[in-house]
Amino acid sequence: MERNLKNVLVISFGFLLLFTAYGGLQSLQSSLNSEEGLGVTSLSVLYAALILSSMFLPPILIKKLGCKWTIAISMCCYIAFSLGNFYASWYTLIPTSVILGLGGAPLWSAKCTYLTIAGTSYAEKAGKNAKDIINQYFGVFFLVFQSSGIWGNLISSLILSQSSTKANVSEEDLVCCGAYNCLTDTSNTTGTAKLSNSLIYTLLGVYTASGVLAVLLVIIFLDQIKSDQAETEKENLEAPSFWSTFLATFRHLKDKRQCLLIPLTMYSGFEQGFLSGDYTKVYVTCALGIQYIGYMMICFAAVNSLCSLLFGKISQFTGRKLLFALAAVTNTACIIALLLWHPHPKQLAVFFVFPALWGLSDAVWQTQTNGLYGFLFEKHKEAAFANYRLWESLGFVIAFGYSTKLQAYIKLYILLSVLVLSMVTYGAVEYLEAKSSSGTPPATKKENGVPQSRETCM
Repeated sequence: MERNLKNVLVISFGFLLLFTAYGGLQSLQSSLNSEEGLGVTSLSVLYAALILSSMFLPPILIKKLGCKWTIAISMCCYIAFSLGNFYASWYTLIPTSVILGLGGAPLWSAKCTYLTIAGTSYAEKAGKNAKDIINQYFGVFFLVFQSSGIWGNLISSLILSQSSTKANVSEEDLVCCGAYNCLTDTSNTTGTAKLSNSLIYTLLGVYTASGVLAVLLVIIFLDQIKSDQAETEKENLEAPSFWSTFLATFRHLKDKRQCLLIPLTMYSGFEQGFLSGDYTKVYVTCALGIQYIGYMMICFAAVNSLCSLLFGKISQFTGRKLLFALAAVTNTACIIALLLWHPHPKQLAVFFVFPALWGLSDAVWQTQTNGLYGFLFEKHKEAAFANYRLWESLGFVIAFGYSTKLQAYIKLYILLSVLVLSMVTYGAVEYLEAKSSSGTPPATKKENGVPQSRETCM
């Protein structure tokens, strides 16, 4: 096997093992650690730390440690979060959430840097186009990585379903489920209360072991970047200082289009936060039990991945406007239905419909918003995507931050309001773009000829 491809596979399966654990654990936080809103508060703190981390840590760590050891050490930050869940309290989970957040940005930046260097190196040796090889390597990575959402949630469902006492929710308790959930009832997580500590510890043990295997895989099998390549990359990292990069991110807000895209970008964080923090708790766990969360999130992840691939392909024929309209209508229909629906265990199929439709919409928000940023701000990609990470993470922080303070129906109204605002401001962006390009020859504009990807180099 070609050496660079071997390294790509090592990173890919390392991330698969790591996010199999983290993804499954994140979906369970609002139900597993529901007392006083500890779980969702920890997620809010996590994303706040991630915002701070992305502003200054990646260049420093990659320069000092190199890509390999930045990846390995950052992965250990994720393991710390798993360990913090063994004895979940404000004194264990909040600090480990901060640690994970600080390690998140360097992890993704080092991964992007490593794959870029590996692709460039192979292209030079093989006499091929570097961009094509880099795209292939990222394609391999995401092909492997995207399945982590399925495996992590499958593990949680299989383990938690072994509980000897199944959730039998009374009709009186079911009144507290859904959009008008009983906010004051802090024990409104029926399935969680009946789980034994041994099952929870088994699940956390499997997740921790998965993270440890990821670190060992990287340490043992991932090659260090060659010195000449590393030095070249270090020079690139040194070029912009922290303050110049930091200020460039906010200077980019002088662009009216970037300001108009803030609601759409934040909505991505809001809608993902609602699904993993609120739908899983006040609908699924409340009416069915915590063991069903994994199956719901598998449905979301599977539909999301398939639609991401599909929409990336068909966007060149449909255009992004039609896809954004599809996502907006689908999400609006889901929000209205969730406001009206009273969840009941006898309606099991309905519980799967919502994450499936949510996955379809999220696929559009992710692929098309990333593509839109790449198209609109081609000459300022770094500052543009820094803004993307900033505002999406802020959406997560806010969504998880008010999760325990507001009832579900209020959060759904907020979600709907932000969605409507997002579509209005997005329409304004399209209008400005059409107006500015009206006098430009068609050959110089390529509206949908931008690569569509599920994630950016975070």
